[in-house]
Amino acid sequence: MPRWAVFAGVTALVLVLLLALARASQLTVDGSVSSAVGADSHRPTDHGSHDGSTDPGSNGGATESIESSTAQFDAPTRPGALSPGALLANVALSQGLFAIVLLAGAWYAEIPPAALGVSAAPLSTGPPALGVGIAVGLGLYLVNELGTLGANAAGIETPDALRELLTPDSRSGWLILLVGVLPTIAVFEELLFRAALIGALAAGFPISPWLLAALSSIAFALGHGAQGTVGMVATGGLGFVLAGTFVVTGSLLVVVVAHYLVNALEFVVHEGLGVEFALGD
Repeated sequence: MPRWAVFAGVTALVLVLLLALARASQLTVDGSVSSAVGADSHRPTDHGSHDGSTDPGSNGGATESIESSTAQFDAPTRPGALSPGALLANVALSQGLFAIVLLAGAWYAEIPPAALGVSAAPLSTGPPALGVGIAVGLGLYLVNELGTLGANAAGIETPDALRELLTPDSRSGWLILLVGVLPTIAVFEELLFRAALIGALAAGFPISPWLLAALSSIAFALGHGAQGTVGMVATGGLGFVLAGTFVVTGSLLVVVVAHYLVNALEFVVHEGLGVEFALGD
């Protein structure tokens, strides 16, 4: 017999630990960006008077200064900072451990897989689920890009320092990111924010899944504080769409695929291919 209260307790514990880790990550990212801006602002402007110095370019915009500094510094030039590989390993390890704890809690509490969005139905684990997940993921990515364009046109900065910090600097790093780290993030976050906080709680307690979808989306936004206020708002909206998709389809696979695609496309398009979209003047 499922022990819903036990699993709810495990879920709450994992959520609290994740939010605490997210807060610590936010402080780390803020410190890294501040250090980058400080280092850039204290560089000599006489580029020809210092041999061996790296010319960061003549661009003086704040956003471009951050991007230039972030692109140039690495572990040897950023005291106390982690390399992209170390950051990726840290993210994969922490989220992987959280996922194991959550799955162990579900096993111990005898939670039926169907409550977590895993069943034999084609829309749950079959090819139709993959198709829906891909469609939702592509749609969310396009909406996210349009939202970023609109925000930039309105003079609202959309910080991408975290994405830049996590961008690999080698082909093997990209392979690890796309095949290991991003799938781990997608599986864990959807397992927690959609399967556990919506599916299991709605199955075990008399609570509307749509209310749980709203509350889990707020928690999802708070868990991405390192992306700044604008990023948290956007992430909360994305989280609610994923939550609604989970409620409608009842499939964990659908939202995992969609989540992965959004993250992977952002990295590949902006950091891998170097494409930056902009509205015409």
